[in-house]
Amino acid sequence: MGAGAVSVALSLVLWPGSGGTALAQGEGRVLPVFEVDPLFPRMPDGMVLGGVAGTTADSHGNVWLFHRPHTLEEGNAHENGYTPAPPVVMFDEKGTYVRSWGGPSPIGEYEWTNRGGLFSKYTPCASCSTERRTNGDGRPGSGEHAIFVDHRDNVWLTGNGDGDGQILKFNREGKFLLQIGRGGTKADSNDTSHVSRAAGVAVHPKTNELFVADGYGNRRVVVFDADTGAYKRHWGAYGNKPDDSAPLARVLAGPGARQFNTPHGIAVSDDGMVYVADRANNRVQAFTLGGTFVKEGYNRRESQGTGSAFGVALSRDPQQRFVYVADGSNERVAIMDRPSLEAIGYIGRPGRMAGEFFHIHSIATDPKGNIITGESQGYRLQRFLYKGLSTRSAK
Repeated sequence: MGAGAVSVALSLVLWPGSGGTALAQGEGRVLPVFEVDPLFPRMPDGMVLGGVAGTTADSHGNVWLFHRPHTLEEGNAHENGYTPAPPVVMFDEKGTYVRSWGGPSPIGEYEWTNRGGLFSKYTPCASCSTERRTNGDGRPGSGEHAIFVDHRDNVWLTGNGDGDGQILKFNREGKFLLQIGRGGTKADSNDTSHVSRAAGVAVHPKTNELFVADGYGNRRVVVFDADTGAYKRHWGAYGNKPDDSAPLARVLAGPGARQFNTPHGIAVSDDGMVYVADRANNRVQAFTLGGTFVKEGYNRRESQGTGSAFGVALSRDPQQRFVYVADGSNERVAIMDRPSLEAIGYIGRPGRMAGEFFHIHSIATDPKGNIITGESQGYRLQRFLYKGLSTRSAK
């Protein structure tokens, strides 16, 4: 490894503290170390990405993304022959482009996410609560959102366009397999047939169940059978019954908010724990597979902006010792100790260079323990190579 690579690797781990200032509690911590891969991925000539909303890795080490072609504006790239890639893009573990597909069905066999114009396939839900249908600042939903490839190589997609009440399932080549819910539905966190602008998804192989962070229109986790799409169960923060009328204001100290505020990311551990990134509440909550609350941990609870818990992913060691959280407000990846859900370190910083973030939105890990991130406003996919564990003293 050259001197430049060492410098990058060492710059990727920061210790706890406001503004990156190290605290004594960080001394002697065992932390994973990562090195950004500046050459990953390699796009085909003539193809560009829009906002990268979702990222995932399959069991073979391939990396997938779900991006928003409509976010690309006309400009020099278009005038010189470059066009947006289809919404779903797959790369192999070396970062080489493999295939891409996706978009509205030409024969109407499924409902693509509702973003208006080319991507509109049904009437937006005019009766839905505006507060529930927007990102919290009055902006409409953005369309393509989360992607997850399950243990059978099925590809799951969600959309957060206005009125999106559906989840789509395809095979790896893009053949449509299943739709759960319908578009144009009214937001309701206790509905058993539809979602409402669902955010993150994950399939647990041992039960073949689809876990959904149903968070832009609703305020819950909902579980479906991954083969049939049949409803199984749902729950809110702390395992409570979801209540859409509860205040959305952040609680910055003391007992946490009793309801979710944009549950955005979700991951299921090998030992059957469900981790939910409660985005605007700046926290991660852990549950059993049945929805019983176990514990929670905050990532920079004082953060403002759009939240500090966008996505959640798990390390790939046998014990899955660490939880990685995409922090879109502070533009970092938080490293949490999984047993305690205490934030013990950070990766990255705000910026546009390799290893930095501009609106980090999604996060995943591949079979080798590398971290994959997507930036919805940075229009970028990044990979951080796992280099092992290190014990550092705060300085």
